[in-house]
Amino acid sequence: MPNEKMQIVATVGMRHRQKILALNGPLTIHTIFNFQTAVREQSTTAVIIDFSGVPFMDSAGLGALVGARVTLEKANRQLALAALNAHVKALLDVSKVGQFFRIFSTIKEAETALA
Repeated sequence: MPNEKMQIVATVGMRHRQKILALNGPLTIHTIFNFQTAVREQSTTAVIIDFSGVPFMDSAGLGALVGARVTLEKANRQLALAALNAHVKALLDVSKVGQFFRIFSTIKEAETALA
């Protein structure tokens, strides 16, 4: 589906040096490049990815998410995922990579947990 689009809106979190990236659209092979760019552009110590607008994620999206975690971890920065739907959560669980992420039910929980 080459016509897939993803909108990414970056907002400041409730704590100093937090950034929330709200994704709106599927995270797939067709949309990962904008996602990767958005993650790299962040200079905050904590990045929260809001999945409430992500209906679907494929294996390329999963790989981009793992890449984001590695990139941020190497820079000694935190990453949290929030508001995942059942499909995205199942993909993380089945692939056994969910254990490597801090996952929260809501943005507010993620903001509170990240220093």
